[in-house]
Amino acid sequence: MTVAILGVGVMGETLLSGLLRSGRDVDSLLVGEKRADRARELAEKYAVRVVSNIEAVEQAETVALVVKPQDMAAVLQEISPALRPGQLLVSLAAGITTAFIENHTPDGVAVVRVMPNTPALVDEGMAAISPGSHCDEAHLAEAESLLAATGRVIQVPESQQDAVTAISGSGPAYLFFVVEAMIEAGVHLGLPRTTATELVVQTAFGSSKMLRETGEHPTVLRERVTSPGGTTAAAIRQLEDHRVRAAFMTAMEAARDRSRELAGE
Repeated sequence: MTVAILGVGVMGETLLSGLLRSGRDVDSLLVGEKRADRARELAEKYAVRVVSNIEAVEQAETVALVVKPQDMAAVLQEISPALRPGQLLVSLAAGITTAFIENHTPDGVAVVRVMPNTPALVDEGMAAISPGSHCDEAHLAEAESLLAATGRVIQVPESQQDAVTAISGSGPAYLFFVVEAMIEAGVHLGLPRTTATELVVQTAFGSSKMLRETGEHPTVLRERVTSPGGTTAAAIRQLEDHRVRAAFMTAMEAARDRSRELAGE
């Protein structure tokens, strides 16, 4: 099955490289790219065939739309004449609904909406997929296969995609923010920045690995570190006094609401 990727920015290139690393034959991949310099760069780096968007759509069974949300309408208008019933469109554009894409494409084109995240760059992404009205199990399986090349995939109702955006889509930024704050705290406490960075990054990595590999609830893991009357308990008390848990909930609600606004725009 031939896959075309339209929009090869950071996430588009991540998908392309992930598919190649997962064993996908380069001859089964096409890239749609208008800029001549970028087309040459991709062809030289990945040995992939780079063509126009129309050519890519005409030759592919599956088309991955990895374009900016504000560019989606123009891209759909461009490629719509070349689309055909049964063809699969996988959209990675934040806030763009399956209904919007279906209203701008021929009847019978299958659409899957995806919310990916940036850890896909290191093959540890988290992608949530939602089917459109013309999407069957085979289409969903193909979409899942594409995204599995860069991490894990779950299926959710489209009504939950704004919440997914707030949790996993924006989530890496929250974690980087916490890591950044911990490093600054380490410097404030007298550690060299390089030492503080190594301590915090490895602690974050090891803690994440524990969460995944033990399957334990985070509360259980936290309580194992928190001895009564100890240093961790003193720190957690300060975090609770400063309502850090409530701040995270408010922040994620704001991200969800902004996702809804973007869909309306």
